[in-house]
Amino acid sequence: MKGYVYILRCSDGTYYTGSTTNLERRLWQHQNGEGANYTKKRLPVKLVYYEEYQRIDQAFYREKQIQGWSKKKKEALIEGRFEDLPILAKKIWKK
Repeated sequence: MKGYVYILRCSDGTYYTGSTTNLERRLWQHQNGEGANYTKKRLPVKLVYYEEYQRIDQAFYREKQIQGWSKKKKEALIEGRFEDLPILAKKIWKK
């Protein structure tokens, strides 16, 4: 069964990352307050990025990966700045 990973921009400027087998239905749920608690408090939301996978477990794995990313790294992905992703993956430690 196909799977999708998606990123929504919430009304407060934050991002929500999720996965589903039916992207259209899931977006409808989010917009109508039936999605995650996180998005229902931040309506309206806008789909800003998605990827399609052959299996839902692949999409779920990718969801968990993206959820751990910084806002700047998510924005690079959304904007198609793939060359910036390795740079944004490195953490700069301050003393």
